[in-house]
Amino acid sequence: MQITQLGHSALLAETAQQRVLIDPGAFSDAWHGLTDLDAILVTHLHPDHADPEHLPALVAANPQARVLVEPGVIDAVDLKGRGEGLNADSSVSLGGLKVSAVGGTHAVIHRDIPLIGNVGLVLESEGEPTLFHPGDSLATAPAGIDLVAVPVMGPWAAMKETVDFVRDVEAPRAFMIHDGLVNERGWALLHEQISNLGPAVIEDHRDQQPWTV
Repeated sequence: MQITQLGHSALLAETAQQRVLIDPGAFSDAWHGLTDLDAILVTHLHPDHADPEHLPALVAANPQARVLVEPGVIDAVDLKGRGEGLNADSSVSLGGLKVSAVGGTHAVIHRDIPLIGNVGLVLESEGEPTLFHPGDSLATAPAGIDLVAVPVMGPWAAMKETVDFVRDVEAPRAFMIHDGLVNERGWALLHEQISNLGPAVIEDHRDQQPWTV
């Protein structure tokens, strides 16, 4: 599996058979203009994960791609009539790639803000590492994860919960996402603390270059 971090929570995951984009949100633009995608996956409807301005053009530019999204996204973003709801505890086969949705609910921002849906995404393909992208929730820790994307900053996030999430998932490798609000000093601090307190090796791939898991 080859991964390219495209800013904030956007990831391009490429297996031997599939080319999949996760969470093309408004906090990054490196995913604009991507083509030859087999699937576009969205964990939840917040615009930093599903850019309402530019996502429609991405869908139109990839007519062959399946558009698999947390169900609440379908009414929030123009998906050109191609959005398929991906419910928690369901899975979809994309050729030799299995995408499983876990969790179901976004992390609590504040008790006065209504909760929305959120599906974490587990990508697994025979003979390749298993990737977990949790979206905006740290409540679910699937077993058998080789590489986890770790959300590190948001109005709902606390480092103590992030560390516990990394410990619960028990993946040997990790990298930090959801960092669009973090400056360089803050990123370095989070990286150091999560590395020291959690079991995973926290890698830095912010250069937007593809890397092999």
